[in-house]
Amino acid sequence: MGTLTRDHQHTATRPATDRPAHHATSTSTAAPTSPATTDPTTTRHTDRPRDADGMAVAAFVLGLVGLLVFNLVFGPCAIALATLALLRGTHRKGRAFLGLTLGVADLVVLFSLLAANDTVTWQFGG
Repeated sequence: MGTLTRDHQHTATRPATDRPAHHATSTSTAAPTSPATTDPTTTRHTDRPRDADGMAVAAFVLGLVGLLVFNLVFGPCAIALATLALLRGTHRKGRAFLGLTLGVADLVVLFSLLAANDTVTWQFGG
Protein backbone atom coordinates (compact mmCIF):
# COMPACT_ATOMS: atom_id res chain seq x y z
CA MET A 1 0.00 0.00 0.00
CA GLY A 2 1.28 3.38 -0.86
CA THR A 3 0.54 6.69 0.75
CA LEU A 4 -1.87 9.12 -0.79
CA THR A 5 -0.60 12.45 -1.95
CA ARG A 6 -2.37 15.62 -1.06
CA ASP A 7 -4.06 15.72 -4.45
CA HIS A 8 -5.38 12.17 -4.08
CA GLN A 9 -6.68 12.83 -0.58
CA HIS A 10 -8.53 15.90 -1.81
CA THR A 11 -10.10 14.12 -4.77
CA ALA A 12 -11.10 11.12 -2.67
CA THR A 13 -13.53 13.27 -0.70
CA ARG A 14 -15.13 14.95 -3.73
CA PRO A 15 -17.94 13.30 -5.70
CA ALA A 16 -16.97 11.48 -8.89
CA THR A 17 -18.49 14.19 -11.09
CA ASP A 18 -16.22 16.89 -9.62
CA ARG A 19 -12.98 14.98 -10.05
CA PRO A 20 -10.62 16.19 -12.75
CA ALA A 21 -9.99 13.80 -15.61
CA HIS A 22 -6.62 12.04 -15.42
CA HIS A 23 -4.51 11.55 -18.49
CA ALA A 24 -4.78 8.10 -20.05
CA THR A 25 -1.09 8.13 -20.97
CA SER A 26 0.08 8.24 -17.39
CA THR A 27 3.36 6.38 -16.83
CA SER A 28 2.75 5.74 -13.16
CA THR A 29 4.33 2.52 -11.90
CA ALA A 30 2.18 2.27 -8.79
CA ALA A 31 -0.33 -0.54 -8.83
CA PRO A 32 -3.94 0.58 -8.53
CA THR A 33 -5.58 -0.27 -5.25
CA SER A 34 -9.17 -1.28 -4.87
CA PRO A 35 -11.36 1.20 -3.01
CA ALA A 36 -12.65 -1.53 -0.67
CA THR A 37 -9.23 -1.94 0.91
CA THR A 38 -8.32 1.73 1.25
CA ASP A 39 -11.66 3.27 2.20
CA PRO A 40 -12.19 2.89 5.96
CA THR A 41 -15.95 3.48 5.65
CA THR A 42 -16.49 0.32 3.61
CA THR A 43 -14.75 -2.04 6.02
CA ARG A 44 -17.05 -3.93 8.36
CA HIS A 45 -16.39 -5.77 11.56
CA THR A 46 -17.91 -9.10 10.59
CA ASP A 47 -15.70 -11.08 12.97
CA ARG A 48 -17.37 -9.62 16.04
CA PRO A 49 -20.66 -11.59 15.84
CA ARG A 50 -18.73 -14.77 14.98
CA ASP A 51 -16.53 -14.27 18.04
CA ALA A 52 -19.59 -13.65 20.19
CA ASP A 53 -21.26 -16.79 18.82
CA GLY A 54 -18.14 -18.78 19.66
CA MET A 55 -18.14 -17.34 23.16
CA ALA A 56 -21.79 -18.36 23.61
CA VAL A 57 -21.03 -21.94 22.58
CA ALA A 58 -17.93 -22.06 24.77
CA ALA A 59 -19.93 -20.77 27.74
CA PHE A 60 -22.52 -23.50 27.20
CA VAL A 61 -19.89 -26.24 26.96
CA LEU A 62 -17.92 -25.00 29.96
CA GLY A 63 -21.07 -24.70 32.03
CA LEU A 64 -22.17 -28.21 31.08
CA VAL A 65 -18.80 -29.81 31.80
CA GLY A 66 -18.48 -27.75 34.96
CA LEU A 67 -21.47 -29.51 36.48
CA LEU A 68 -19.33 -32.63 36.76
CA VAL A 69 -15.73 -31.49 37.16
CA PHE A 70 -13.82 -28.31 38.08
CA ASN A 71 -16.89 -26.35 39.20
CA LEU A 72 -14.73 -23.65 40.71
CA VAL A 73 -12.93 -22.98 37.42
CA PHE A 74 -15.51 -23.70 34.72
CA GLY A 75 -18.44 -21.97 36.44
CA PRO A 76 -16.97 -18.46 36.53
CA CYS A 77 -15.48 -18.94 33.04
CA ALA A 78 -18.92 -19.86 31.69
CA ILE A 79 -20.47 -16.84 33.38
CA ALA A 80 -17.82 -14.48 32.00
CA LEU A 81 -17.98 -15.85 28.45
CA ALA A 82 -21.78 -15.80 28.38
CA THR A 83 -21.84 -12.21 29.62
CA LEU A 84 -19.30 -11.12 27.00
CA ALA A 85 -21.21 -12.91 24.26
CA LEU A 86 -24.43 -11.16 25.23
CA LEU A 87 -22.71 -7.78 25.42
CA ARG A 88 -21.14 -8.26 21.98
CA GLY A 89 -24.49 -9.10 20.40
CA THR A 90 -24.39 -12.81 19.73
CA HIS A 91 -26.92 -14.40 17.41
CA ARG A 92 -27.07 -17.37 19.78
CA LYS A 93 -28.70 -15.65 22.71
CA GLY A 94 -30.39 -18.83 23.95
CA ARG A 95 -27.11 -20.66 24.12
CA ALA A 96 -25.48 -17.72 25.91
CA PHE A 97 -28.28 -17.57 28.49
CA LEU A 98 -28.04 -21.33 28.94
CA GLY A 99 -24.27 -21.01 29.46
CA LEU A 100 -24.88 -18.28 32.01
CA THR A 101 -27.44 -20.44 33.81
CA LEU A 102 -25.16 -23.48 33.79
CA GLY A 103 -22.28 -21.37 35.11
CA VAL A 104 -24.41 -20.25 38.03
CA ALA A 105 -25.54 -23.86 38.52
CA ASP A 106 -21.87 -24.90 38.67
CA LEU A 107 -21.32 -22.56 41.58
CA VAL A 108 -24.52 -23.73 43.29
CA VAL A 109 -23.35 -27.35 43.00
CA LEU A 110 -19.95 -26.37 44.36
CA PHE A 111 -21.39 -24.59 47.39
CA SER A 112 -23.90 -27.36 48.07
CA LEU A 113 -21.08 -29.94 48.01
CA LEU A 114 -19.08 -27.78 50.38
CA ALA A 115 -22.03 -27.46 52.74
CA ALA A 116 -22.99 -31.14 52.67
CA ASN A 117 -19.60 -32.88 52.74
CA ASP A 118 -17.03 -30.21 53.57
CA THR A 119 -15.34 -31.20 50.31
CA VAL A 120 -15.69 -30.36 46.62
CA THR A 121 -15.80 -33.96 45.42
CA TRP A 122 -18.71 -36.20 44.58
CA GLN A 123 -19.20 -39.08 46.96
CA PHE A 124 -21.27 -42.07 45.96
CA GLY A 125 -22.18 -44.83 48.39
CA GLY A 126 -21.85 -45.03 52.14
